[in-house]
Amino acid sequence: MQNNWWEINPETLIDTPFLAVYTERMKFNIEKLIESVDGDTQRVRPHIKTHKIGEVLDLFKTYQIDKVKCATIAEAELSAMHHISDVLLAYQPVGLKSNRWIQLIKKYPNTHFSTIVDSLEVAEKLAKLAKENSLTLNIYLDINTGMNRTGANFSSNWEHLATKIAQLSNLNFIGLHLYDGHLKGSLEQRKRDALTAFEQIKNRLIVLQQEFDYQLNIVAGGSNTFPIYAKIKDIECSPGTFIFWDVNYQTHLPEQDFKLAAVLVGTVISKPTAKTICIDIGYKSVASENPLDKRLVILNDEKLIPIAHSEEHLVLENNGVKDYPIGTLIYALPYHICPTCALYESVQVVDHEHKIYNQWMVKARNKKITI
Repeated sequence: MQNNWWEINPETLIDTPFLAVYTERMKFNIEKLIESVDGDTQRVRPHIKTHKIGEVLDLFKTYQIDKVKCATIAEAELSAMHHISDVLLAYQPVGLKSNRWIQLIKKYPNTHFSTIVDSLEVAEKLAKLAKENSLTLNIYLDINTGMNRTGANFSSNWEHLATKIAQLSNLNFIGLHLYDGHLKGSLEQRKRDALTAFEQIKNRLIVLQQEFDYQLNIVAGGSNTFPIYAKIKDIECSPGTFIFWDVNYQTHLPEQDFKLAAVLVGTVISKPTAKTICIDIGYKSVASENPLDKRLVILNDEKLIPIAHSEEHLVLENNGVKDYPIGTLIYALPYHICPTCALYESVQVVDHEHKIYNQWMVKARNKKITI
């Protein structure tokens, strides 16, 4: 157990499968994040979609991290419930979601809420809702730098759109939001591609600020471009996966030395052949949007290779010599932690003595908390 950081004291185990998170490693990752921005916690706005857990928000606050980004109304409400002072919903609220957004703001008046838009049509509807409810909404313009998922194209005349939004009553235009999760490759490749778009945006924003006569904020990037924006002053960075990290980012973002802090725990439930074992980590227990070889990595033994996956079962081929009797615990790293965490109602919290000492509810995995 001394050498295997993931192993859990058997006296504290619960029934499998479960997701374990490791306190000391999470703290290390938060400290590493802060170190990356030279200690300026005002420059980090972590995305909470990775964990969706109130106790992690409480942990952020002990490090003076008091603003976050989120993707759902439930995540935004969880943040307000845990007294995070500044919450950005990085998801354009349309249809009934805009009504929920208004309800949320009215329910938690002490929280500074903001959201994003990428069209004048949505901005006008939000302005109308705000006026009807005697509110002023804080608005970022979402900029598309090439991911082509949401946002006004960075090469378009987005300044004109920003000006139109700023002129609407009951809206407070506060800056730009951009997410470039499409950028891959080496750090140098990501840096080149990110800065090619960013420099254009920044130069045009300076001119816009002069016209508006007030400072505009920029919230930029995710995990893949965090090291790039962390070096640029006056930008808020919004990585999310850093808190738990995962195999995907450990493999593809080697320049970031966050520690893996979330582990799947399963049990050998059958030995169907001489060379295979079956464990209880089916695709209801680990994110499975990727091919079978990119869903999890077994920590016990690199010779245990996934060969078949179904709802409640994972079959592993044992290419080694070690025997795994029925009932053996199997520890695994998820390839993609964000949707994996959302599969669990709770996580088991492990201390430095390898003991499970607490359980945290993944409260914002639900589509709704109260609103």
